[in-house]
Amino acid sequence: MDFMETSFDGLFLIKPKVFRDTRGFFLEFYSQRPFAERGIDFTFVQDNHSLSATAGVVRGLHFQNPPHAQAKLIRVTRGAAYDVVVDLRKNTPTFGKWEGFELTEDNFHMLFIPRGFAHGFCTLADNTELMYKNDNFYTPSAERGIRWDDPTLGIVWPVKKPVLSERDRRLPLFAELDSPF
Repeated sequence: MDFMETSFDGLFLIKPKVFRDTRGFFLEFYSQRPFAERGIDFTFVQDNHSLSATAGVVRGLHFQNPPHAQAKLIRVTRGAAYDVVVDLRKNTPTFGKWEGFELTEDNFHMLFIPRGFAHGFCTLADNTELMYKNDNFYTPSAERGIRWDDPTLGIVWPVKKPVLSERDRRLPLFAELDSPF
């Protein structure tokens, strides 16, 4: 696995080694050793799988408050997504900054997101599926979010008229957030 540094401390774009032949492909999605060698040492306790039926679905920006915050390892298994993170860690030079990554079934890229980030994505193809490994359990009472189109953040999404849940439509603005990180 190649761990590519990003503009955020602790957040990595990961390019797995993919072995292809006439039958298809094989890759290691997760192996504890290469993660631990980079100081990423924790136990995954929950896996999630989402399907978005159409291109243009936006989910997020979501996070959980401590002590229920989650680190995530994210991979697109079918389709394509523009995956976005926002740094919520107050004591970092990148607080309030965002970055986007294209994750597709063809490029096999994965994203490791440490605790302290909001996360969301926009599907770029119909029937896009994402798999998440989480290091903490989902806790409804700790769930929070930021509006996807927050003007302070200025995220450049690849969609003009997104398909949103009612819940995501009503999320607060970044300025209204008192970051717990």
